Amino acid sequence: MKLFKTWTCSAALSLTLVGLASVAPAQEASAQSRSAKSETRAKSKSYRPAKPAQRKTRKAAVATVAVAAPMSFGKIYGLHTVDDPLDLKSSVALVLDQDTNEVLFAKNPRAVLPIASITKLMTALLVVEAGQSLDEVLTITEEDRDTEKGTHSRLSIGTQLTRGELLHLALMSSENRAANALGRHFPGGLGAFVHAMNTKARALGMADTHFVEPTGLSSNNQSSAKDLAQLVKVAHQFPLLREYSTSKEHVVDVGRHQMQFRTTNGLVRKSDWDIGLQKTGFINEAGQCLVMQAQLAGRKLIMVFLDSAGKYSRIGDAERVRKWLVAPSSTRP
Repeated sequence: MKLFKTWTCSAALSLTLVGLASVAPAQEASAQSRSAKSETRAKSKSYRPAKPAQRKTRKAAVATVAVAAPMSFGKIYGLHTVDDPLDLKSSVALVLDQDTNEVLFAKNPRAVLPIASITKLMTALLVVEAGQSLDEVLTITEEDRDTEKGTHSRLSIGTQLTRGELLHLALMSSENRAANALGRHFPGGLGAFVHAMNTKARALGMADTHFVEPTGLSSNNQSSAKDLAQLVKVAHQFPLLREYSTSKEHVVDVGRHQMQFRTTNGLVRKSDWDIGLQKTGFINEAGQCLVMQAQLAGRKLIMVFLDSAGKYSRIGDAERVRKWLVAPSSTRP
């Protein structure tokens, strides 16, 4: 058996309410300063009355605020400032042996952050464990519309698909309306489903984890890399979850039409990866997220990456870890 060098990193971070509260005033002061400078330039370069120029400046300022994306919690907490020998773009990372629980690499593994659509892995686990018929036809309704982030869905209101198809789309394509519909049709409804999610988390020893809804659109769905590794380990025991989460694409019949959906994780298409289960996630507050079970260098591994900066950075981090693991031990950083 190949031996691996374990690397761990931790940072003492002081996350006071005063520090967090200072972000908004600083942003407001900066915006006021920019607005004042713009108004001065408008007055000096134009003979128009001052009032229209002020209105134009205010509109420009409003537009700037509207398109500004919120910082991820990891950035606010300063987790991105923690160095690691692989120069990962994720502020949180954990790699462990699935069979022995040996930690091979760790970076802020106990930091609690929003997990975005990684949430759907718990959603899928509960649906399978509940033993509900996968052939039952469910309907997408207004209740499944995203009122949290206003995101778009290809599943229009009134779409009818089986529970199995919705489960497939939730895992492979991270379909939010599919995940919400699964939760709504749980015995007792959506409230009972969320309660069951938290009960299951506690049963699995996921002490850092809390859920408020089944899609991951809410930043209040939070967990740690340590907890998510446990979730991946349990979910991997179910063949259906392994199959659906690692599908490359899937076609469903919607009325008289066919719709093709594809995976959100490009690594499942690569021949040099042997992935047994995976889930991606993204909202601004969570950054790019990825959890996987994969076999590398003769070992079954669980990999967790949270709050990665950049659209493709979570994939890049997974590749960096893979190269690090397969490289001769004498050449590793």
